Amino acid sequence: MDGMTGKIDIRDARSADAPSVVSLVREMAEEDGETSPITETSVQAHLRDSGSGIVLAESDGRIIGLLSFSLRPSVYHAAPACLVEMLFVRRDSRRRGAGGSLMERMLSKAGASGCAEISVSVMPGNDGAVRFYRRHGLTEEVMSLEKHFKRTPGG
Repeated sequence: MDGMTGKIDIRDARSADAPSVVSLVREMAEEDGETSPITETSVQAHLRDSGSGIVLAESDGRIIGLLSFSLRPSVYHAAPACLVEMLFVRRDSRRRGAGGSLMERMLSKAGASGCAEISVSVMPGNDGAVRFYRRHGLTEEVMSLEKHFKRTPGG
């Protein structure tokens, strides 16, 4: 811990938060041994999209965590579905309730948006994340498969 003891505030991200979002995403990617092509421009595009958003955790004037999400129509449910794309809290700010507060805000937003479900993917072996999401009422329902496509910078 870095000694921070301030209250944690949860709020929706604004365009001016793009540099902090970029920093957090790059920090998360680095912890996973990866890199992210994220830019301030891509963050601002995400925030302008009416079907997506970012919720931030802030303490002592510093952004310490984020949860990004998207809402999409669900033909099966005949209602929107919410996908939690990413939840990350800075290493020096963990175990203070920021992740739980971000998730509770997202659950509230999803319910208020009329979502029929909320889902999240967890990397294999990330038992801590599985326990975290289970504490928030999520259960294992499906297996998620992915294929990644090579992208060119800015493309």
